[in-house]
Formats: sequence, structure tokens, C-alpha cells
Amino acid sequence: MFERMAFIGIGLIGSSLARVVRRDGLAGEIAVAARTQETLDAATRLGLADRVTTDPAEAAADADIVVICTPLGAYGAVAGAIGKSLKPGAIVTDVGSVKRAAIAAIRPHLPEGVHLVPGHPIAGTEHSGPEAGFAELFDGRYCILTPEADTDTGAVDTVAALWRAAGSKVEIMGPGHHDQVLAITSHLPHLIAYTIVDTATQLSTDLQKEVIEFSASGFRDFTRIAASDPVMWRDIFLTNREAVLEILGRFTEDLTAMQRMIRRGDGDGLEDVFTRTRAVRRGVIDAKQA
Repeated sequence: MFERMAFIGIGLIGSSLARVVRRDGLAGEIAVAARTQETLDAATRLGLADRVTTDPAEAAADADIVVICTPLGAYGAVAGAIGKSLKPGAIVTDVGSVKRAAIAAIRPHLPEGVHLVPGHPIAGTEHSGPEAGFAELFDGRYCILTPEADTDTGAVDTVAALWRAAGSKVEIMGPGHHDQVLAITSHLPHLIAYTIVDTATQLSTDLQKEVIEFSASGFRDFTRIAASDPVMWRDIFLTNREAVLEILGRFTEDLTAMQRMIRRGDGDGLEDVFTRTRAVRRGVIDAKQA
């Protein structure tokens, strides 16, 4: 698909996509840029890169497609670094979880004739780093693309084809709508998980020990989510703050209603809520996203 492909950042998502590209021969050459030599050494050792560098501009030079896989907070600096190195017709895409912020950070630095096609693969684990990646990560998962209205359709089709080659189902939606959807499906659950686990860390020493030793499936699942990359999630909450705060407000109201049901002994109300939410879980399973 590409003579030359560049990854800026090579963590879980980037390294998983690079593995797909290697496995299926989708690029003649892969260049990788990362902040630390340790990460670059890992990318080389794992066979994910033909050339490595700490300079994003060097990696992006002459690339047909550049995939930004850094935390969202670094997007502006990365785009500023690579802008002058991009050749006409090049495609810039990303894998971040907040799309309005991604466009605002990247778009001003791109020269005329370079196409921005923001993307977000809805896939991941709580692990991070190049060693954590695996080519099957995207199989059967959705990847949402959020191009602006005037984006070149050929560039959008190319990025969509890349993600389909990785096993993803591709959807196109507006960046603002994406951010609202992800605020409820991803960002709020992570915020709740971080809060619950942090509450446990503030218990007395004896209780902390027992919480860990006797973790039931609920708390165990929350600790898995709360083990996700702290820098990445810090940036997600800060860049999608409006949508997160809106949905957090609605959640707080619903939580208060649940608290009221428990206090009043409203068993019928609780059972009604639990019945509705059980149906949602069945929908997730039917959609093969479980």
C-alpha cells in the first residue's frame, strides 16, 4: 500500500499496527521515531522498523503516510516538527481517543497538499510499550475515522483500507460526535475505575491488603482498566474535558438516584435498572465487541 510509512511513537497501538504492516507486506519501508533510545532499540529488536530516529521530522521525510501514536498532549509539538518534512500528497493520521483536539493540534502545522485523516481504533489493553503490541489487536474491532468535510476522499479511502487490512470495521463520523460517544463508552468508565481503585489505596493498611487478596471479579476488572497508561489518560481527560464533564454530570445524577433507591429500600427500582443494563451487555456480546 505504501512505499514508505512512518510511525511517530511506537507503543501498544503503533507497534500492533506495525506488526500488521510487517506481516502483510503493506509498506516497503517503516521508519519509527520515539523519544527514548530504549524504545527505538525495542522497535529494532522486534523487527518493527527499518530505520529509527529520535527526530520525528527525519522519520516523516518522504513518507507516504505518517501515523502519530504519541499521547495527545504531544500532538502539537509532533505536528510542528514534521510539517516541513512532509511531501505533497502525504497522509497524516493518528490513533488518539479525542478527535477535535487532534485536529486542532495537527491541522495548523500541515502544508498545502498534505491530507489529514484522523483515526481512532477502538481497541487496546491495559499494557503499553512496543513489546505489548500484537497483530490481532484490531481483529473485529471498530476504527472510527473523523475527516473534515473538505478532506480528499482518496486519502480517506486509503486510511480506511489500511485499517480494514488490519482487521477493523471502519466507521466515519464527525469529530465532535466521536468525542461525545467516547466520553460515555470509554472515558467515563476509565475515570470511574481510576477513582474506585484510588479509593481503595486510601483505606487503612489492613483493609488495603484484604481488598487485594479477596478481589472479586468486579474490583479485579476495575484494576485492569486503572492500570492503563497514566500519561495517555491524563491527556484524554484534559483534551476532552467538555464532553467528559457533561457525561460525568449525568452519571452523578444517576448515581444519586441509585443511592436514593438503596436508602429507601426500593427493590423494584433497582431491579428495573439492573434489567435494562443487562440488556445492554447482551447487545455488546451480539455485536461481537465483548
